[in-house]
Amino acid sequence: MRQFEIRPVDCGMEATIDAKIDNLNKPKHSLGLLEKLAKQICLVQQTLSPHLDHPCHLLLGGDHGIEREGVSVSPREVTWQQMINFTRGGGGVNMFCRQHGFDLSIVDVGVDHDLSGVEGIIDRKIARGTRNFLHEAAMSEEELERSLNIGVELVDDCIAKGCNILSLGEMGVGNTSASSIWMSEFGDIPLIECIGAGAGLDAAGIEHKTNVLICAVARYHAALWEKNDDTEDMEKDEETELAEEMASIWHCIRYFGGFEMTTAIGAMLHAAERGILIMVDGFIMTAAMLASALLYPDVLDYAIFCHCGDESGHAKMLAMMNAKPLLRLGLRLGEGTGALCAYPIIESSVRMMNEMNDFDHAHITKYF
Repeated sequence: MRQFEIRPVDCGMEATIDAKIDNLNKPKHSLGLLEKLAKQICLVQQTLSPHLDHPCHLLLGGDHGIEREGVSVSPREVTWQQMINFTRGGGGVNMFCRQHGFDLSIVDVGVDHDLSGVEGIIDRKIARGTRNFLHEAAMSEEELERSLNIGVELVDDCIAKGCNILSLGEMGVGNTSASSIWMSEFGDIPLIECIGAGAGLDAAGIEHKTNVLICAVARYHAALWEKNDDTEDMEKDEETELAEEMASIWHCIRYFGGFEMTTAIGAMLHAAERGILIMVDGFIMTAAMLASALLYPDVLDYAIFCHCGDESGHAKMLAMMNAKPLLRLGLRLGEGTGALCAYPIIESSVRMMNEMNDFDHAHITKYF
């Protein structure tokens, strides 16, 4: 599997950054989360004068084989129909990208429809949807590797345009199912606490979805137990145990994930590798960040958690990473809309560092 080299941010400037923030002409800590956000951005960029350049939004589309089991209220064709709608500027993601000046890329990594001739869609299709993880792994190792590399390529394209802050969104019927399982497996949380309504299931639909996912996870663990039974008593050194743990995480990612989700993991990890800020949206993209952080914990230094939605378990998943989202708007649209709505707050934190006067220059008595 592709290796990423992510360095933790250098905290050597921390005291200097704190001093600048505390000397701005305001009561100490009076700008709350904006101050914490500004400090994070300064540390990532290693400057007292941070800047946001050419913000980019990657909208990744892919279908899920598990949708065939009736786990979503949305039919599969909604994915490709919405992808075409996005090219015409008619989606929520389009509106917010226009409002906040984001460069939008609409990318087909696994939609179950031929979109190759549609102007405005970047064709990076790996397959026409993943396989049904109720019966088999959603994707092969080769497909997972390819999706990670696509994420890397997309980030490099953004950086070539001058981007230093990246937002990611998704379009894929069935991806709350995959995200719920990742949350359960990676957080050791009972699966039933991780499953929600997705695009709008009623109580009976949620019960059916829960039964399907419980069955899928049971089969997955049965196969793992059979595979590992012969080797579990062998003595292993620390390096071997770490390698096996990483392999186990990748296996779970591959078995249940969607192509839009694994592409997002590749993009997130490479964005951190290149030292740019990563805006994390709702339940699906939070699950992708959770998986990324299990593999490379330092990726969290570069992550800005933008929104906590209404999907069951989202708040718990954020808590697993000690993440405090900027917004709680009750959104569950996906597409990265929650992240885009949070951008003005991020921008305000940067403006605070660059445009607010300090006590000395404002000739105001510093009273603390």
